[in-house]
Amino acid sequence: METASSHHHEKHLKSSEFISDIVIGMADGLTVPFALAAGLSGAAQSNDVVITAGIAEIVAGSIAMGLGGYLAGKTEQEHYQSELKREADEVERVPEREKEEVREILSEYGLSEETQVLVANEMANNKTKWIEFMMRFELGLEEPHVNRARNSAATIGIAYIVGGIIPLSAYMFTDLPTTGLAYSSILTIICLFIFGYYKSKVTGQDAFKGAVKVTFIGIIAATAAFGVAKWFDAIL
Repeated sequence: METASSHHHEKHLKSSEFISDIVIGMADGLTVPFALAAGLSGAAQSNDVVITAGIAEIVAGSIAMGLGGYLAGKTEQEHYQSELKREADEVERVPEREKEEVREILSEYGLSEETQVLVANEMANNKTKWIEFMMRFELGLEEPHVNRARNSAATIGIAYIVGGIIPLSAYMFTDLPTTGLAYSSILTIICLFIFGYYKSKVTGQDAFKGAVKVTFIGIIAATAAFGVAKWFDAIL
């Protein structure tokens, strides 16, 4: 006989690293090219200038962001391997101290002293699992995927390109920078709101507040860039 518990399914956020990379790339991709295009619209006389500069920025920005993601991924892997080596060395040199650390960790979960000793001694029989336990529960480290750096670079770079094309596309179908800016603003604000909404929803935050926050940041950046460009154009 099936019970209610047999139908219980827990929902957890999976692929958090992938989602995080998309958020990083898309957020900057929507905001930076939008701000640049807005700034150029305040001074440029032709959409060609805005489009050329925008494409150049998207290419440079996606490479820079992707490289940043790659280096961050490599640093994460190197840090994990360094701590893994140190932990393995401590298990060999000072096993009793490491057992004591295991007992301290278990005590935080309310286990009795007798159980703590039993688990620590049992765990010491398998050094690989012992080290994995210490890495996870003492240091709070999870082993990064072997392709983490490469995947992060690709995901951030592609997300940046996709995000950057959205505000720039309006200039490809209009004749004047000011007209392009108007359509670009409407399109980008809508996309920023949608992106912020789903980003917040997926990460368990208040979806509406997250959408407003992301949209507000994009509007401020674009307004500042446009104002500065207009100011420089007036004084030069």
